Amino acid sequence: MLRLHADTEPMSHRASSEIWQPPALRNVLGWPLDLGQRSSRWLIRALTLLARQQVLSINGLHHVQSAHDPFILALNHSTRNEAVLVPALLILYRGGQLIHFLADWNYRLIPGIGLIYSRAETVTVTRKPARPRILNALKPLYRDPLSALERSRAHLRAGRSIGIFPEGTINRDPHRLLPGRRGAARLSLETGAPVLPVGIRFPRARPGEPINDRAAIAVEIGAPLLPPREAVGTVAPLAAVRAWHAVVMTEIGRLSHKTWAPPTWEIHHEQP
Repeated sequence: MLRLHADTEPMSHRASSEIWQPPALRNVLGWPLDLGQRSSRWLIRALTLLARQQVLSINGLHHVQSAHDPFILALNHSTRNEAVLVPALLILYRGGQLIHFLADWNYRLIPGIGLIYSRAETVTVTRKPARPRILNALKPLYRDPLSALERSRAHLRAGRSIGIFPEGTINRDPHRLLPGRRGAARLSLETGAPVLPVGIRFPRARPGEPINDRAAIAVEIGAPLLPPREAVGTVAPLAAVRAWHAVVMTEIGRLSHKTWAPPTWEIHHEQP
């Protein structure tokens, strides 16, 4: 099913060093997906067909096999499209096994995107205000009694993987990562789950120019980062969270070909 050979053998049965490249149409339509609703299966296939036009490659897919659940996927965030296309491709590769991504509630107001997020069982985050501001009247419809951190922790403890964009917002800078929020690091230390760092790169972008939503994407999934055993505990100390966050963001920077520097101010909100 991967355009590296002429056959249609699933990636999970191949050498782990292979790189995903856009599959042929017939392979997308025939890919086995263990998703309950037929409409959900077709939704993933449709997103994969869109991704074929923009995602050039994914390296390191063997790290996200469902046999490695639970883990915390931590990705840099430069465009709107990657937040939909990359998760869809990973779900396809995993045969329909979900990764529960954290996503801002206002994206669920966009026709079509709301359906995608619902079927993907995203963890909705209601921290940010909507634009235009009148839409904030709808925010209570998406608010959960449990915080995003608590729901993410519950997924991990139940053996389900989650996905986080630690930068917390779209960052179109081609050279630098944002300082980032420390939720991924905190969850890793509090549950013992490894972090899978992911670098999203844009090899065809013009040097020095802001990254646009249609830029071609290359995804590099790094080896799992295991939290230091002595720091793992029910309540992670702030100093340990900061140190582990620095390790995670530095590795994301390496994989995305960007630089990361520690924040110069205190981040008071410790939510993911």
